[in-house]
Amino acid sequence: MKKLMFKSLGPGLLFAGAAVGVSHLVQSTRAGADFGFGLLWALLIAALFKYPFFQFGPRYAAATGETLLDGYKKLGKGILVVSYSISFVTMFIIQAAVTIVTAGLAVNLFGLFDMATWSILITILSISLLLIGKYKLLDSLMKYVILVLTICTLIAVSVALMKNNQAFTFTQVFPKDTIEITFLIAFLGWMPAPLDVSIWQSIWSLEKDKATLKTTTTKQAIFDFNVGYVGTIFLAVCFVILGALVMYNSGKSFSTKGDVFASQLIALYTQNLGKFTYIFISIAAFTTMFSTTITTLDASPRTMSKANDLLFSEKIKLGYWFWIILLGIGTFIILRYFRDNMGLMVKIATILSFLTAPFYAILNFILISGKHTPKKHQPSLYLKILSVCGIIFLIVFSAWFLLNF
Repeated sequence: MKKLMFKSLGPGLLFAGAAVGVSHLVQSTRAGADFGFGLLWALLIAALFKYPFFQFGPRYAAATGETLLDGYKKLGKGILVVSYSISFVTMFIIQAAVTIVTAGLAVNLFGLFDMATWSILITILSISLLLIGKYKLLDSLMKYVILVLTICTLIAVSVALMKNNQAFTFTQVFPKDTIEITFLIAFLGWMPAPLDVSIWQSIWSLEKDKATLKTTTTKQAIFDFNVGYVGTIFLAVCFVILGALVMYNSGKSFSTKGDVFASQLIALYTQNLGKFTYIFISIAAFTTMFSTTITTLDASPRTMSKANDLLFSEKIKLGYWFWIILLGIGTFIILRYFRDNMGLMVKIATILSFLTAPFYAILNFILISGKHTPKKHQPSLYLKILSVCGIIFLIVFSAWFLLNF
């Protein structure tokens, strides 16, 4: 039974690959650098209250053999249209945000080219890998990526803890001014990931079944997801620790330019931890962002292609490769005009993700708890209570942000 469980690992690690990116390397590190350990409460509460809605993606797919998008259509075609529109608007900004950070790290690690060239090369490489290997290669690749990332991050955290000789406090803080509130919402928006990643999870779950020619049970799907989810939270805490121990009260301010930010990030780590850690930090950072870039480049086109088929049937046939090429072109256009303001792109993408989170949370809860999901696969009473609390949390914080913006 345990062998079957571990063989079913796949979509959960893809979730980790998509989640462990900007939210960890940029947002978690900034949280530690600006607030020390003061925002751990935000990280943990976001992880807790978002958990049910992410889990409902693979749960629904395993229980029904359908994606969440199929379920949204059952709830009403208008709901699917709204989801389709949100995905279309956000996918270019999200892809541009993760690509620009990846390109900045590539410039710092490898040199050779400028940001624009690296952005194009990374996009072409990602598309080529997906074209050649499709889901199967992505699934296999991500297991090694997450392993390398985890090892390098643990080495960096261990060195930081051993070299730290200053007292630190775990006193939790609550942001007060507009700038701090905006950062908090952005931090919550992608911690550990945007909620629409639950749609990606449901799609990847079915792709896994197609690739292996086996049907994943609900229990296996949830186990797989839990492994990936716990891993993302653990790594997020690691990056907060790194930011707190290495950068807190350092007096440094981060640039909004991707390549400069990458240089500052790596330089701060190596100055405080030792030059020998450069390679570990650089590889961990680049691996983090490349995994996010390739998974988002796969997931958004899958989502748009599936939604397009459900909405327009045979009238307008826009498949996976149409959307992946369109996404690549759109990303390049955005980067051409905004590549020097990485901070703005990250902020826009993360805030949009948080403000749309209540929409996806409510839909996922209704779908998994209603007539479209067999009773035996529906969540427990405790998980339903946690879901209601999560929906309240997301709505209240969204309203609070809009009132204070």
